[in-house]
This record gives sequence, structure tokens and C-alpha cells, in this order.
Amino acid sequence: MIKKIGTLLIAATTLALNVQAQVPKGMGTNDPNAKKILDAVSAKFKSYKTVQAKFALKIENNAGKTLGNKTGTVYMKGTKYRISVTGQEIFSDGSNVWTYDKLANEVTINKIDPSANSITPQKLFTNFYDKDFLYKLNGTTKNVNEIELTPIDKTKPFFKILLYVDKNAINTTKLYEKTGNKYTYSTTSLTPNAAVTDATFVFDAKKYPGVEVVDLR
Repeated sequence: MIKKIGTLLIAATTLALNVQAQVPKGMGTNDPNAKKILDAVSAKFKSYKTVQAKFALKIENNAGKTLGNKTGTVYMKGTKYRISVTGQEIFSDGSNVWTYDKLANEVTINKIDPSANSITPQKLFTNFYDKDFLYKLNGTTKNVNEIELTPIDKTKPFFKILLYVDKNAINTTKLYEKTGNKYTYSTTSLTPNAAVTDATFVFDAKKYPGVEVVDLR
């Protein structure tokens, strides 16, 4: 479950963005009102030099039963990012990715392939929606806009994503899997232009005594 949560944090914080598909004919058209809101979110995020955000993750099954709750922190600077969640940490300096499993005290290192359209948290806040999803504005309640995303690639494990946007920022993301599970990500705090050093995004084995290193580069 920990590895799956880590993957989903990059998949809904990262939304499985490795497919660069054009909207096929007959699938419908995108909502210009939704695009206007999403473009504003993207522009606001791009204006930040760094971002530090705290989030909460709730996992539910198709009956609405809570399967788990997690909290974590994400740091972003340029192409670099770091995700810290219960049981796992993911570091990336823009060239490499370190995935650390706290329970096993093991870190796996992978090289980023620039040609593979690598998934990163930054893509969540930029223009990922233009090529990978159909999107529409469902409505607005108390100044919060609900935008529905439908993946163009129907082989994805999820069939719908709901974004809740307030003041040009995504504060909640709900991802609906075909299995019936629902993942709700809520941003509890966001600090733009925080003082974040480059060392934050590199795994330092000296700080993890006895760690087993699996280098797949």
C-alpha cells in the first residue's frame, strides 16, 4: 500500500501524465470556462520560485468506508521536488529520483529519462490538462470551482478526477479508480517562495544509518 500511495501521490499529484494524446474526434470538446480557470492556476504556480505545501490523503472504497488517512509535505523548486508521506519519501534533483521506504530502510535510485515525459508534481499545477484530459466546469459553490477531468487514454486505472479550485489554487483533488476506490488529496497549507535549499531534493545516505541502496541507474 505504501508504494501504491507514493505512486498515486505522483499520479494525482501527478495524474499519470506520461501520455501526450490529442483529443480524438467524437470524444467531445473542452469547456472554455474550465480552461480559463486552469490556465489561471498554471500561471499563478509558474510565478513561484519555490513551493512548500502540506497535504492530507484520504482513501475510501466504493462503499464509502475509509481505508486509510495519510498526511505529508511536498517541496518544489524548478524541476526538483520532494514528497514526504507516512512511511515513504521521494526525492528528485531533476536528474535522479530516490524512493525511500522507511519500514524496509531501503532506497531505490532511478535516472530520469527526459524522453519519457516523466511524471512530476509540478505538472499538476501547470498545463497537464490540455493534452491528457477532457475537462469541464461542473459549477461554483462559495467561490470554489469544481472542474471534472476525464482521461483521454481509457486504459488508465482511474476514470474521473475532480479538482476544486479556490483563488486560482487547487485545494482538493479527488481521484476515482475503476476499482471503486476514491483518493482525496487536500492541501492544508501552501507557502510560496519559501527558503528551500537544493540539498532538500537529494537523498543523503549518511542521514539514514544502515540504509540499503538499490541503484538502478
